[in-house]
Amino acid sequence: MGLTNTINAYASNHLFADVTTLAFAVDNNLKVVSHLGAPDGWDRAYAQRRGFKGAIGEILTMPATGVLTGITLIAVGVGNTKDLDAEALRRAASAATKEAWNAAELTLDLLAAASSLATSDSASAVVEGATLTAYTYDDYRSTTKPCTIREIVIVGADVKAIEAGIDYASLTASGTILARDLVNGPPDEVDPAHLLATARAIASASAGAITVEAWDRSRMRKEGMGGIIGVSEGTDNEPYYIQMRFKPRGAKPKKSVALVGKGITFDSGGLSLKSGDGMMTMKCDMSGAAAVLGTMSAIAELNPRVEVYAIICATENLPGPKAIMPGDVLRARNGKTVEVLNTDAEGRLVLMDGLSRAVELGVDEIVDLATLTGAQVVALGNEIAAVLSNNDELAERVTSAGARGGEEFWRLPLPARYRKHIDSPVADMKNIGRSGQAGTIAGGLFLQEFVGDTAWAHLDIAGPAFGDGEAHITKGGSGFGVRTLIEYLRAF
Repeated sequence: MGLTNTINAYASNHLFADVTTLAFAVDNNLKVVSHLGAPDGWDRAYAQRRGFKGAIGEILTMPATGVLTGITLIAVGVGNTKDLDAEALRRAASAATKEAWNAAELTLDLLAAASSLATSDSASAVVEGATLTAYTYDDYRSTTKPCTIREIVIVGADVKAIEAGIDYASLTASGTILARDLVNGPPDEVDPAHLLATARAIASASAGAITVEAWDRSRMRKEGMGGIIGVSEGTDNEPYYIQMRFKPRGAKPKKSVALVGKGITFDSGGLSLKSGDGMMTMKCDMSGAAAVLGTMSAIAELNPRVEVYAIICATENLPGPKAIMPGDVLRARNGKTVEVLNTDAEGRLVLMDGLSRAVELGVDEIVDLATLTGAQVVALGNEIAAVLSNNDELAERVTSAGARGGEEFWRLPLPARYRKHIDSPVADMKNIGRSGQAGTIAGGLFLQEFVGDTAWAHLDIAGPAFGDGEAHITKGGSGFGVRTLIEYLRAF
């Protein structure tokens, strides 16, 4: 099963004859908890002398002996197996992959450690951990040190269940990798036109399941999309409203949903200019759009029983001669007016048009993703995203989908009494809240003005969108949100 351009995964209930590197699970009592049992070469006393404790992701490498002579053994800690979840398996597989980086093949005997998980879910987690760890973005490097693993073998008793897990991981991993590539690409290449071209390529590969519609600057002016038009005034590059539509094959959809992604392909802050340091990672300000595209790349094969609209609001935010100024008033597609007091709070300005359009389409639910606020990072750091919602049941389903996909969310409130934080003396609202107070909540309250009574969840992924190299989250674009959205749609 092809997972990336270079790595294939296979299921087996025994060791292949050509095994070169074998990773097996060891718990925090230094007990081997793998399907094949303790391999020749495992020495518990030696592990103790080396200080190996079996913590999740901890590694101890040793040569095999006896019939396995010539094989490199990698003992992988999985901690307390009573508490072992899918994310722990991802991290264990990630650690093994880093240790076996220069091998040609890696056999992973980890599934038996997760007795409380379905075999297919365990296999998916292991494959995701390995393949996402092996990802590198080397398009512009003259010298590279890519992972040389070409095959991963997942060992367990139930081969059919493992194969099902591999098939699912092929969707989540490839979608995440597409999102990572989009975020990691230089902003002069990954511009709004590039996002549109990606959407069209995804549709072309879907055998008719996905269609694409795009509105350029001229059309958006006629359509009253004052937010996207306003933000785009500082750039000569064409902005786009991109709308993809998926219809399930062979079954009547249970619901219709809209996935709305913020697609600021570079954010300078506009006239409210960011610092030099603040701009260094701002090619990632289209991570919400990247996650939506990564999800749509998997949806035709997943074929959930739900009609899906993917909406991407794509532009650059630059300080050109026609750029909007603090004090300008923009009119959203739904007619509401916004006083712009900080042009660096532009994500909500483009999303207000995307959300308004989603409501017009008559969908049952809306989920938007955006690198919206620095306040999200202050509140929750770089590993946990914020979810804000007008619907408890939808918020719970999205949060649970994230947990299954290994992406963590924490729900923040939308207190009505905080609505005054975005009151404006000259317009229906302003685009910033009170300085130093509840910035992520203010952003959510702003967006709520454009969803009406439709069930809606806003995912602020500002921190997790750009990884620091921890476990399977490589440095740069993380692809955060893809696995959550796929799990969310899969539940239908």
